[in-house]
Amino acid sequence: MTTGVRPAAGRFDDLARVVGPRRQGAGACWCTSYRDARVPNAERPAYMSARCDTEPGPGVLVHVDDEVAGWCSVAPRSTYRRLGRSRTIPTLDDRDPWSVVCLVVRAGFRRRGLMHVLLAGAVEHARAHGAQVVEGYPVEVAGTRVDVVPGYVGTVELFEAAGFHRAAPTTAHSGHRERWVVRRELGEAGVPQVRGSRPGG
Repeated sequence: MTTGVRPAAGRFDDLARVVGPRRQGAGACWCTSYRDARVPNAERPAYMSARCDTEPGPGVLVHVDDEVAGWCSVAPRSTYRRLGRSRTIPTLDDRDPWSVVCLVVRAGFRRRGLMHVLLAGAVEHARAHGAQVVEGYPVEVAGTRVDVVPGYVGTVELFEAAGFHRAAPTTAHSGHRERWVVRRELGEAGVPQVRGSRPGG
């Protein structure tokens, strides 16, 4: 089995297989909720296709033996309208962090550790495009089972395993679960930076 993470730029068809509806004509988020929730349902495929036509693209895709298996939305925070207007997810400083807002693994590919692969690939994608810091807004699960929909933002445990640290609590919740702003510092122009005694971020 060969696994690899690739940018979504130039790969809209693969993105559609992950975030598009299973039934033609059905509604779907198309991962526009954070980018711009005002986009009408019928216009969402074209909206995301346009994002895939430009660099650096809207995120990354994980492939298993050249079949798309999952998606991670990662881009500068300033490109997400919902984050710019958020009253629940704080802005921590004057930098423009790259934000991870959604991680999805397709049915049939789950329980293979691909969430970890996706998140690692998202960090490297951000680093390659000059990010100084990467943020996420995951839920605190404390070892309990998380529902699918809240799970799209990832768990604190997933991010901490990838070298992120808890930077600030939010006032947002997924169900009854607390959410955090977690960060991984990459340093100036993506150069790795060690935080205290925590290796890798």
